[in-house]
Amino acid sequence: MGLVPAVQRLPLDDILIGDCIAAMNSLPAASVDCVFADPPYNLQLGEGSLLRPDQSRVDAVDDDWDKFASLAQYDAFTRDWLTACRRVMKPNATLWVIGSYHNIFRVGSVLQDLGFWILNDIVWRKANPMPNFRGKRFTNAHETLIWASRDQSAKYTFHYEALKGGNEDLQMRSDWFIPLCTGEERLKDTAGQKVHPTQKPEALLARTLLSATNPGDVILDPFFGTGTTGAVAKRLGRRFIGIERETVYADAARRRIAAVEPLSQAALALAPAKRAEPRVPFLSVIEAGHVRAGETLTDARGRFKAVVRPDGTVMTGPVSGSIHKIGALVQGLPACNGWDFWHAERNGRRVVIDTFRAEMRAQMG
Repeated sequence: MGLVPAVQRLPLDDILIGDCIAAMNSLPAASVDCVFADPPYNLQLGEGSLLRPDQSRVDAVDDDWDKFASLAQYDAFTRDWLTACRRVMKPNATLWVIGSYHNIFRVGSVLQDLGFWILNDIVWRKANPMPNFRGKRFTNAHETLIWASRDQSAKYTFHYEALKGGNEDLQMRSDWFIPLCTGEERLKDTAGQKVHPTQKPEALLARTLLSATNPGDVILDPFFGTGTTGAVAKRLGRRFIGIERETVYADAARRRIAAVEPLSQAALALAPAKRAEPRVPFLSVIEAGHVRAGETLTDARGRFKAVVRPDGTVMTGPVSGSIHKIGALVQGLPACNGWDFWHAERNGRRVVIDTFRAEMRAQMG
């Protein structure tokens, strides 16, 4: 591919055709908020077709873009595209890169060598993995995503409360159970064949973008393929820049993205972080009459008890302290969120005391 001329402004919501490294080097420095990269895995399947036990052929990845002459060549390619990514990332931007056991460890090593700071590795556990037809080994039932900031000092975006709220009020884990891309979502050509062999599910991209980007952010995908990143970005109110060297993939991506309907602004509005909400001390909850001095609080199962004191502390046995301190003490833990731990009995059922704080915040507007 020839050199891509430098651009004067970001080609938002567009696909650049050509080599990803040259294309990224044509973009302004520190110009994107997030990178999602699905690079070649360098599967090295060897000679011959991959066959099932019934001798039918497996539709495996054997395209030229996934082939490298040696691991050293693959490492050099990885270093070059990651260097180009780092240049165009804003100081607080983050990068997601997905891979399999064939390549992800080499990618992670290069990431660290270049100064990226790894925040998490995410295991994408596939609901319907393809069996392992080559050798007596475990089924390859997952892929790994590395989430990294540009450097250790980055103040990166992470929507902790939103993810927790969508996960039954539990902190989101680093293992994600998401089905493969199948059915109507899988792009097919006129002959009914897959347009791209490794199309990723939109649910996977949605979770990454919802967790680490804001509406209006610019998402760069240097290995755009059939445009999953672009389709999800458009639906979620983000902007995208795609880079793809294969025109057949880029054409399919354009058609796919054109059909996407963005969600409404109301649906995309970010929920306020709890730290940004008005501070309501437990004493104020008592003074407002939501909880009474002398009342007994319990945990959700009624195992632990504490008596409310008029000064806003609670007491268990001879020890008194904040709802957080006493909550941690009775459990033998170093810390506890007392708002979520303690409950008051109302009309024969236990109600978490954070309910009363929420009511007071609502009254504050």
